[in-house]
Amino acid sequence: MSAPDGSPVGAERSIGQLFASATAEMSALVHDEIALAKAQLKQDVKRGAVSGGAFSVAGAVLLFSLPMLNFALAYGIRTWSHWNLAICFVLSFAANVLVAGFLGLIGVVFAKKAKKSKGPQKVAASMKQTAGVLQNAKPHPRPETPALEDRTPPAIEAVARSSS
Repeated sequence: MSAPDGSPVGAERSIGQLFASATAEMSALVHDEIALAKAQLKQDVKRGAVSGGAFSVAGAVLLFSLPMLNFALAYGIRTWSHWNLAICFVLSFAANVLVAGFLGLIGVVFAKKAKKSKGPQKVAASMKQTAGVLQNAKPHPRPETPALEDRTPPAIEAVARSSS
């Protein structure tokens, strides 16, 4: 098993190595948070596009299909039921309004989902929480190290004394 920087676990690492490791991990965390925000934003935009598309299709159905569909449906109802032609035209218009209403309802549902989604807000809250935890973190106490002049090994001291 090894640490994220590749050094074996349990081995003494210098403060520079620890700092480099912490910096690399924080950088990776920030990059992951940004990628998450982008993915959630992309999903919200997709939902908004579906909503806009459903509203557009509903409008197109009402606008372009009314004349042709009304005539075809009215004459079909007249042939099937032998009712007055005016009533048949009203029924065909009502059928088109129902189809447009259904497509509009689909658009409203997707618009509410896109509005309710709080993807970027979740990521921002997560990053604030991470920053808060890191601000409150305290380093572990380190044992005092001897001064630089006191750190010479005894063998070197013996050689230095014997040669003088």
